[in-house]
Amino acid sequence: MADPAAAPAAPDPGLVALLGALKRAGYRFVTPTPATHERVVSRPGKARARDLRDAFGWNLPFEPGLLEPALFELLERAGALERTDGLLRSKLRVASLGDWLFLHSGFPTSQRDSVFFGPDSYRFAGLIRAETRDLGLGEGAVAVDIGGGTGVGAMLAASLFPGASVSMTEINPEAIRLARANAAAAGISIQIFEGDDLAGIGAPIHLAVANPPYIADQEKRTYRDGGGALGTGMPLAMARMAGERLAAGGRLILYAGSPIVDGDDHLHSALLDLAAGQGLALRYRELDPDIFGEELDRAAYAEVERIALVAAILDRTA
Repeated sequence: MADPAAAPAAPDPGLVALLGALKRAGYRFVTPTPATHERVVSRPGKARARDLRDAFGWNLPFEPGLLEPALFELLERAGALERTDGLLRSKLRVASLGDWLFLHSGFPTSQRDSVFFGPDSYRFAGLIRAETRDLGLGEGAVAVDIGGGTGVGAMLAASLFPGASVSMTEINPEAIRLARANAAAAGISIQIFEGDDLAGIGAPIHLAVANPPYIADQEKRTYRDGGGALGTGMPLAMARMAGERLAAGGRLILYAGSPIVDGDDHLHSALLDLAAGQGLALRYRELDPDIFGEELDRAAYAEVERIALVAAILDRTA
């Protein structure tokens, strides 16, 4: 359950300064899938970082002299340096999305509390932009990013609707730490609540966005494991809690994956029932018909023919 008090408000000044320094240096890096990342860094010439993109994007080890002393000091202050065989490596990566920079976990994201940023983050941002064009949220509107991770959804909502009160919820303390720094470095004000529900969000919600984990992850990593039936547990739980709190005219934008078994989309079927039970209108479409095909090799997906990337838009029309 969520603590109704917001998580401590002060961002880590070292992390904020690190993002500021990278931005001034013109740093940009589009973070790919883990499979692409692994392929690229296994190429000849990728044993050591040659520049900032290698160090903070591809997350390669580097010689101590690669970084300017100020950057080196900021990493040390943030506890984000590891030393191996005379080389240094950042424990954090940095991705760019438009003019913003986002701290996220180092590669590979194998820890249970890893904070992930990647292709889903870019597509999620694009979906929010597309599905809020007809919304006019003014002063006093309430927006929330449920399970906000690095803060992409909350930051975008705050930039699109500057008069709204924008919050995010998150259960991972490391994600909260990074999201707070990401927002502060971008000059965006959001409130962050630690927990797995909406207890800290007091008013009816006019906009909810969610990019939940949706894979049945055998290692139960927080950022990846959707739980429930084939990873659909978390997407359904977030849709249910948000749907109950939507104001008249309110909207939930859900970005998720769904297992397809014998042609049946399990998440779509469950969301149709949820929408009917809560009096919501559902729009649903596939964004990509086939993602994470490698998961089908695992026993948990023995009956699944594909995993579809989907967008579910739930509106309370009255």
